[in-house]
Amino acid sequence: MDRGKRRRRNKVQFTGSGGHALAGILELPADKPRAQVLFAHCFTCGKDVVSASRIARRLTAHGFAVLRFDFAGLGDSEGDFSQTNFSTNVRDLACAARYLREQQRPADLLVGHSLGGAAVLAAAAEIPEARAIATIAAPAEPDHVLGQLAGAVDTIEQQGRAEVVLAGRPFVIRKQFLDDLERHKMDYIHTLERPLLIYHSPADRTVSIDEAADLYNRAMHPKSFISLDGADHLLTRRADADYVADTLAAWVSRYLEDPEQ
Repeated sequence: MDRGKRRRRNKVQFTGSGGHALAGILELPADKPRAQVLFAHCFTCGKDVVSASRIARRLTAHGFAVLRFDFAGLGDSEGDFSQTNFSTNVRDLACAARYLREQQRPADLLVGHSLGGAAVLAAAAEIPEARAIATIAAPAEPDHVLGQLAGAVDTIEQQGRAEVVLAGRPFVIRKQFLDDLERHKMDYIHTLERPLLIYHSPADRTVSIDEAADLYNRAMHPKSFISLDGADHLLTRRADADYVADTLAAWVSRYLEDPEQ
């Protein structure tokens, strides 16, 4: 890993599934990228959340190009968060992949953190060029996020909406969000037909490590699991984010090689 060369950090914009302008950051190494990574952040987070930015920068130091972006209604992207749901996130990921294709940088690796991990698994069928997938602290089903809404679920069901505080910030959640989660089942995990790497911490208090076991058991080989001992859900320690990037760079290298060589 060469830290002496200058890396580039470009702000980009592309159109999401709802017609909104989505804001992203494309991190580029100094030399020709080894591969292109598409990164999906956690629920109600954004492209600048510390885990995403640290992992992206570390991967770039390993020679990878990384695109991370704000889903509609979050961060610097247009849109109303209360009108989004898991399905719109999946479609926005497909739009991000299309943007990379148009830039002649098709995604080789999909990476998702928490609900973003569930989203990259759901979007994988729409991104056939991706050669491998990695999830970090991801649930086995997207409706796991309902646990973060606590007592607001009944209010949402009865009144059609409710304001909830997530990560210290207020968000409006509408019934359409709950309905979308109820309709979505991840039966396709066993048909990914690509290598899968699952990261999870036994100490994760937001998404239990049992979710990682469920994902692993439902996926077909080749599949791998790496335990993030002592890490919290958001990977707030730099050492944990760096460890993810370092091991991910080594793991995916096997699947980037030309099989004929």
